Amino acid sequence: MRINHHDGLLTYCSNIHPGESWQETFENLKKYTTQVKAELGVDQFGIGLRLSHEASYELVQEGKIPAFKSWLEENGLYVFTINGFPYGQFHFDVVKDKVHAPDWTHHDRLHYTKRLFHILAALLPEGMDGGVSTSPLSYRFWHKSEADLTRAKIESLSQLCEVVSTCRKFKMITGKSMHLDMEPEPDGILETSQEFVDFYEQYLLSQGIPQVQEHLSCTAIEAEDAIREHVQLCYDVCHFAVGYESPEEAINRIEAAGIRIGRIQISAALGSPSMNPENQQETIHQLKAFDEPVYLHQAVVKTNSGRLKRFQDLGDALKAFSPEDQEIRTHFHVPIFTETYDQLVSTQQDIVETLKVWKKKNFTNHLEVETYTWDVLPDDMRTDLVSSIVRELNWVKDSLDQP
Repeated sequence: MRINHHDGLLTYCSNIHPGESWQETFENLKKYTTQVKAELGVDQFGIGLRLSHEASYELVQEGKIPAFKSWLEENGLYVFTINGFPYGQFHFDVVKDKVHAPDWTHHDRLHYTKRLFHILAALLPEGMDGGVSTSPLSYRFWHKSEADLTRAKIESLSQLCEVVSTCRKFKMITGKSMHLDMEPEPDGILETSQEFVDFYEQYLLSQGIPQVQEHLSCTAIEAEDAIREHVQLCYDVCHFAVGYESPEEAINRIEAAGIRIGRIQISAALGSPSMNPENQQETIHQLKAFDEPVYLHQAVVKTNSGRLKRFQDLGDALKAFSPEDQEIRTHFHVPIFTETYDQLVSTQQDIVETLKVWKKKNFTNHLEVETYTWDVLPDDMRTDLVSSIVRELNWVKDSLDQP
């Protein structure tokens, strides 16, 4: 939906709904998304569509895009952004680091992503830009040495250049501007804003321009323009908050490098307040309730001296917690409308700060709420799904209306 008094579109990501086939995906949209639209009382509502490899393949190969587009138009819905990070199963089965598979070193990731752009080009309304989010190249710990990490970046680069070429050709044919939104996250090869900038400058621009020139038979200037338009950043607030990055500093770093931000994923991480000997034991006890087996909950601990210690999962961090440790944040997406959970806290304030920067600069048209952990939250935090989605969207709107 369009946000009053602001340039932008606000939605929620449908990866919240389980289902990998196109039939399951479509049934969820009919059951839940139409209710969300009705509860919000809007005439038009944009969908943040999550399509698995299976669903996207069925949608294209079985020729179902025209029927889906007709259904969208009949119901006052449209698609402007697609979540292309999780390739396969994303609910109920153990996901953990498999969420990165296949990574950008594999052709399956390339073919899947190009298929998503084919779908988006068909669904995207005229006059809107469209985005497909994707993984931060790969999971860092699958690569055992610096040489392996470098090799993964080079292999990923060649495939990303093919995506740039695909998006530019779609623009030539349809006039629609679409971008791949790379999503740094803890323990990804690209984790921090600085790592993203370094990859963009040292690989995408330095080594990618000649490859894009070859794909498009264009000049170096035209190739650089294509890269900057079609490869952008997905700014997931939760991910950067886990690493204790200041939203304003991170966004300024990206902008100073001339890199565009394709979307803000509005999400909150779970964490602790500043701890002391009196509250540490109870805080750790409460955090253990979120150490669940489905998703990867990377954690970063801040010590009393300000040093950051990174762990691959929440359970690892809790086992290693010591008296010198002051605060912990973990990659567990919690509802964004609540800042406190008994003795625990969320990084909701990072969302508030991000939205303040966005209101000043309007650096993207896409705002997408992404709380996908409803099924694995502790029982006392689970509520009616539609009401929860609406509450999150309304919280964002109210936050944007604050001075």
